Amino acid sequence: MNSFSEQCLDMARSMLSHNLDSINADGTVTPIATETSRSDEPGHVAFALGEYYRATGETTLKGHDLIDLTARCVTAQAFTEPAHENGLAYAALGLLSFGPSKERNAVWERLVEETREHLDKLLLTRSDYDNYWQAFNIAKAVCRYSLGLSKKDETSRLIERMVERIEQTSSSGFFDDAEKGFGGHFNLYGVMTLSFTRSALQLHANSALRERKLPTLRTYAEKYIKMMPDLVRADGLGWAYGRSAGAYGQMHCITLILQGLRDGWIPDDQKNKYFDILRRLFYYFFQTYLDQEHGFLDIRDDERTAYASHTTRMANFDAARYLCQWARLAKTVAMPDNVRPEPARTSGRFVIYDKSNRKEQGLFLYRDAESGLHVQIPLVSSGTDCTADNLSFPHCPGVFDWPNNVYLPVMVPELTFGDHVTVPCFYGQKCVTGLGLKNSFYFRYEQPELINLKEELARGIGSVKVQWAFTGSKITAEFAYTVKNQIQLDKFRMALVIGAPHSKYRMGSSPALGAQGHRCSVLKDDFHANWAETEVVTADPAYKTNFGKLHYVQTFVRDHPLIMRPGQVYRLSVAFDPDLTVVEA
Repeated sequence: MNSFSEQCLDMARSMLSHNLDSINADGTVTPIATETSRSDEPGHVAFALGEYYRATGETTLKGHDLIDLTARCVTAQAFTEPAHENGLAYAALGLLSFGPSKERNAVWERLVEETREHLDKLLLTRSDYDNYWQAFNIAKAVCRYSLGLSKKDETSRLIERMVERIEQTSSSGFFDDAEKGFGGHFNLYGVMTLSFTRSALQLHANSALRERKLPTLRTYAEKYIKMMPDLVRADGLGWAYGRSAGAYGQMHCITLILQGLRDGWIPDDQKNKYFDILRRLFYYFFQTYLDQEHGFLDIRDDERTAYASHTTRMANFDAARYLCQWARLAKTVAMPDNVRPEPARTSGRFVIYDKSNRKEQGLFLYRDAESGLHVQIPLVSSGTDCTADNLSFPHCPGVFDWPNNVYLPVMVPELTFGDHVTVPCFYGQKCVTGLGLKNSFYFRYEQPELINLKEELARGIGSVKVQWAFTGSKITAEFAYTVKNQIQLDKFRMALVIGAPHSKYRMGSSPALGAQGHRCSVLKDDFHANWAETEVVTADPAYKTNFGKLHYVQTFVRDHPLIMRPGQVYRLSVAFDPDLTVVEA
């Protein structure tokens, strides 16, 4: 699909052109106003420039010497204190993109001897990681061997170690981005880790090793690829929950699918389906995050935000890198110019991430073909900091929104017992999904022990059973609590948030709330809560999403104590019949 490939390269040129001036003489990157730079940004820049060189063969752009800029960024990353392995891994692959041997690598020739020696030492240094940083160790090993800095190739051993960790933490072979907490931090970084590792292998000087390790990667990458038909919304929205969603939720998914098509991991009879998914993912990315007038990526403005640690500069260079990869991959997989749209179908599916005696975790995906409602309910750990991004409610940007990077008990009850603030999220047991009456879908799980926001089991207090039921565009949620001993509930609350689509960056086919909102009705409330006065948060900069601005927070609250007694079931049953419309582009 040459037109797609050329479009990607044009966008990459534009993004780089707008951001190359931010690279300082010492290789550091000047942030945009209101942001602070990250210590690993020079590495991201080097990899982006390396991928641009691989895609075009060009060593200059808008009067800039790309080889010189890459050498400066690699040098800056090498001497960053303390050393950052993520930035170093990106810088290493950027360096390797200009040639698999240091004798024929134009960037290596520009590095002074002190930088070469220091880089050699840093690439040899290894730290053992349980999370996605293990992919950076793999990239460093690939670079060190391929450049001829070492005769010993550690790549295979490091990939096997990463795979062992996957098997240890997931019964289904999904990537647990291990952090502090209950365990089972299954998020977008699983997709990123596999696609980054595949990109590193592609640059490996030993093609025989690459071919040997591809089946290993395929075993785990296929699991995410097979999720995509149920994950990607009709308008092209990809991975929507958890940290780092938004623009990266599009980019990581597009990359993994294209890599899967290139490597033959997708059967021929499934290819049209994935071409259609790619088309939608890319168009959503193009319409929602690209400033088409000026040609750069816009992830943060007055109406929306992004993952707190992602800077606009980093996102632009990452996007340029991905676009160059897509341009190459699209030519390899022979994408057709005309893709047959796949018909929408109503479905409900629970993707099991991990199932053990201790916990069950996964992602429930529901789509109603008629109304266009498409939700993602994650039952996963939140990792280090609990925010609304990971809570177990129907994530559906435009309809069921939540504040990014901020904690708020959106659509789930929050019960406070003394020091324990509990929510029915993070883990479950006896997870069940299936068909109910009138072709409805249900998703059920229970928590034998309540869990607090620190992801510590609040042992001895009580338990909760949860059920989400979906009939068309209507949703019913029921939470049934029981306590083991008489206890005082200090506070109860549940929040609903109402936002609006972005005034500029939006898709004409995206679902949105109409004038009647969520049409929420409380069917049963044994906590005797009341709706508080609606809070207007339009002017609050903390209440933004990856996609648009939040305006109102409605809180269902009981702020005085309730004595809960054993033997009694305390139910909260809430129904939603959202007034669905589409965004006017």
